[in-house]
Amino acid sequence: MTQHDQLSDNVKDWKPEIEPVKNEGNSDEDCKKEYQGKELEKKLWTAADKLRSNMDAAEYKHVVLGLIFLKYISDTFQEVYQELKDDRENFSDPEDRDEYKMRNVFWVPPDARWDYLQRNAKQPTIGRMIDDAMDVIERDNPSLKGVLPTNYSRPQIDKQRLGELIDLIGSIAIGTLDARESDVLGRVYEYFLGQFFLAEGRKGGQFYTPRSIVRLLVEMIEPFSGRVLDPCCGSGGMFVQSERFILAHQGKMDDIHIFGQESNQTTWKLCKMNLAIRNIDSDEVKWNNEGSFLNDLHKDVRADYILANPPFNDSDWRGELVKGDVRWKFGVPPTGNANFAWIQHFIHHLKPTGIAGFVLANGSMSSNTSNEGEIRKNIIEADFVDCMVALPTQLFMNTQIPACLWFVAKDKKNNKFKDRRGKTLFIDARSLGTMINRKSKVLCIEDIKKISDTYHSWRGESGYDDYQDVAGFCNTAEIDKIRKNNYILTPGRYVGTEENEDDDGEFQKKMVKLTTELKQQMEESKRLDEEIRKNLEKIGWRI
Repeated sequence: MTQHDQLSDNVKDWKPEIEPVKNEGNSDEDCKKEYQGKELEKKLWTAADKLRSNMDAAEYKHVVLGLIFLKYISDTFQEVYQELKDDRENFSDPEDRDEYKMRNVFWVPPDARWDYLQRNAKQPTIGRMIDDAMDVIERDNPSLKGVLPTNYSRPQIDKQRLGELIDLIGSIAIGTLDARESDVLGRVYEYFLGQFFLAEGRKGGQFYTPRSIVRLLVEMIEPFSGRVLDPCCGSGGMFVQSERFILAHQGKMDDIHIFGQESNQTTWKLCKMNLAIRNIDSDEVKWNNEGSFLNDLHKDVRADYILANPPFNDSDWRGELVKGDVRWKFGVPPTGNANFAWIQHFIHHLKPTGIAGFVLANGSMSSNTSNEGEIRKNIIEADFVDCMVALPTQLFMNTQIPACLWFVAKDKKNNKFKDRRGKTLFIDARSLGTMINRKSKVLCIEDIKKISDTYHSWRGESGYDDYQDVAGFCNTAEIDKIRKNNYILTPGRYVGTEENEDDDGEFQKKMVKLTTELKQQMEESKRLDEEIRKNLEKIGWRI
């Protein structure tokens, strides 16, 4: 099967993760409805997908998302342009760049505006026109320098189909006031990131973390104010979800400052565009091809919050080059697996009162190979592990590796919450989540609320019920108990099994049903054996 065919099959099965609808229910059907694709997203994807005949997903991702970004800034520009043109009282000049700067709107030169490009969409030179448009927009808007994709004029891009895509995108309002209030671009952008993530397979995980996992991380650590760091930030999903959290809780985006680093330049560009369309300041989101271990561009940053999804079990992190690093306070991480390099990198960058929430492979909770067990032991003895969450399978479309969430707090006696020193909360969420197709599962609103509320209750936050252990789901473990379990942090070891709430009558009914089914199966088996015996006798065989 070719990549082209495989992508077609995957796209038929996959449902995008978009902004959930308002929903108070908790049924599987309600949950699935939250993630159904809207006609707009599907329509755009169908058009964009036409380009894939001549290039792979990694390439056309930037072609399509670049056009969507261009349409967005052109829409927002055009709205202000019309407002200034109609303002006869103040004699405003719609071509005055300062007018747009004051309104925090990107300046779009005449030959880069969408109406100009759409008028020329059928011209064979449309690729060159788009390249020129991207160049002048970068020139006139310093915050976009080096970010926008170019090379639309290359031969691999079918110019007729490119023109069709421009016409389709041109028929949709993306950057108008109404569209911004409905977050049309945000939905489209996340839909496309998810689709490209699926199309690229394993490599797609470098730029996209499933949204329900990001939302759970953000809901649990609650980044209201201060510095938020993601040293492997991909396309910026952690920052976007932090913004949504703050706005949903009537906070102000000015209260947080984001810091990020990404080693893949094209992914970094996606991140910068993703943040730019939401007016999130990304000056401190940096790129270098060496990565955070070898060239930490935020060496002096101590963050209030760290949110991250580093590559699972990365064996190519070049740990041999940084064996004596100051970050390895709890032990030198093995060169063949970066998991405990990331954990120590996060701890190193936390403020004394900071908290980190991050995704890792399940092996990080129990591995004892290559010094990993000793490092984990030292981190536990330092009393930094606040909470561990075992996640359901099938949340990640690019890997079958089971995953977990770590929550690390440097100060468990923190005045904001109750004193949690010497204790760790374990949550086993493996039974949660809803299948949205035959391959993929998501954590829905009620799942996220159940997990995060448990953590907030355990920390003693006001407005939450008193915390209680729940057999099979959550348990508080003293550090002595963790020692007795050889410093293994797998939640299943601590939460036990779910209590059986069936009364004797229900138990008896179930036993009768099982016995009846077993008897029927045995009788059917005997019947088949007799039939086989008779058929064999007919051809001269006797048993």
